[in-house]
Amino acid sequence: MNFLSYLIRRILFVIPLLFGITIVAFLIANAVPADPINANLPTNALNNEEMVQAFREKWGLDKPLHEQYLTYLGNLLRGDMGVSIKTRNPITEDIAQFLPATIELATLGIVFGTFLGVGLGVISAIWKNTIFDYSARIVALIGVSFPVFLLALVGLTVLYADWGIVAGPGRLNVRLPDPPLVTGMFTVDALLAGQWNIFWNALSHLILPALTLALYISGIISRITRSSLLEVLGMDYMRTARAKGFRERYVINFHGLRNALIPVVTVIGLSYGNLLVGSILIESIFAYPGIGRYMFRASTSQDFPAIMGVSLLIAVIYVGVNFVVDILYYFLDPRIRVGE
Repeated sequence: MNFLSYLIRRILFVIPLLFGITIVAFLIANAVPADPINANLPTNALNNEEMVQAFREKWGLDKPLHEQYLTYLGNLLRGDMGVSIKTRNPITEDIAQFLPATIELATLGIVFGTFLGVGLGVISAIWKNTIFDYSARIVALIGVSFPVFLLALVGLTVLYADWGIVAGPGRLNVRLPDPPLVTGMFTVDALLAGQWNIFWNALSHLILPALTLALYISGIISRITRSSLLEVLGMDYMRTARAKGFRERYVINFHGLRNALIPVVTVIGLSYGNLLVGSILIESIFAYPGIGRYMFRASTSQDFPAIMGVSLLIAVIYVGVNFVVDILYYFLDPRIRVGE
């Protein structure tokens, strides 16, 4: 199977999936029993029937559910995700404001987590049942077992408050200006503007929350890497490669690790999706203005348009991550290329 045919098949699978996601996101947002009128109108306005009715008409709450969905879907196809009841801004503008910070944090977190997790997994598999194996498994167990908010609080207390070796909450020091807006990611924008002091300051603020996320996901990645590599190391072709006189490092890196990466890539992709949409606690603890905090505020204020917008964004992120993983499968697994 050539790459173009494989790509078209994956795209044709994604389109109906996204359509189904819009239905599920709409139904979930409207299944919340709370009334957005009580959450968004002041107390004195709740007794004014005209103001309540005007609010219902403005946000389409007076229409039947199926009409609300058709209107939402039609607007969505035109790139209009609606207007937030809470902020009064278009949802797309709010997402564009908050999402880059989360992408910046999650990307650094997955980079740290991948290097740490794959490294620990490889060490654990190669030196099985040795002190290196036991040590790597203990580190992985700590990462998986400890609550992420506890890791964050310990890191803030020890590394920031007590030792002062990392920067504190926020994206920049208070007196530093934001870099010129291009992507919304401070490190990237600072590099593009040549503002090295702002770049290093933004990066220093990212280190601790990114390491907290990395330690959590590295435990999962490490365990999958270890089990996958151990299975590959016992294959016949590995013994054949050694019998041909290849160096052990070459055998492990080229034959072993390459073939063990397929399940590892899946876990890394899903972990990246989790970091993009599930870092609410980290963003709250580190005062990081990402999409997680925006989603939390939308949920507590019964902001239905924002809830639907963020729910759809979460689904699209997971679909996009899985789509990228499927594309990587094509290059990692030769069975896909030959159509098996």
